Amino acid sequence: MNSRMDVRLCKIVLTGASAFFLLLVVFNNLVDYGSNLAFVRHVLGMDTVFEANRGSWRAIENTAAHHLFFWMIIGWESAAMVLIAVGTWRLWQARRFPTQSFQRAKTLATVGLTVGLLLWYAAFISIGGEWFLMWQSRWNGQDAALRMFAVMGISLIFLQMREADGEGEGN
Repeated sequence: MNSRMDVRLCKIVLTGASAFFLLLVVFNNLVDYGSNLAFVRHVLGMDTVFEANRGSWRAIENTAAHHLFFWMIIGWESAAMVLIAVGTWRLWQARRFPTQSFQRAKTLATVGLTVGLLLWYAAFISIGGEWFLMWQSRWNGQDAALRMFAVMGISLIFLQMREADGEGEGN
């Protein structure tokens, strides 16, 4: 194998690992719905934030809203998973193609990884962490969200990098 093919295979495997991770996340959210819903319920309900917190007015205690938020998260995870998985398949199909074709094959994986990044950053770190003050709660998922943001972000950066032996130079 040549260096370009090695790098392309690394990109494909790493991108596929993100799809696999999200498959497991969606699976666990569906199989253990109640436990994972409890996390959403506590974060939205803000029932374990600091006492006398002036931001507690933001709490959502409606059970139907908890289910809705949780299904939105599962849908978001599923969308990212499908986009990344199909993107990985397209990368695999284009692994031996000329550079421009391989570059075009990155599109769906790029969109999927970005959707995943937005999930961890916008939904968990921003909305959960700051709006619902998850950082004050024992139901704090910010560290896990940051890990996933970092993993997917690094994967996206690596996917977008051009190989040293000329990818992107018209060969």
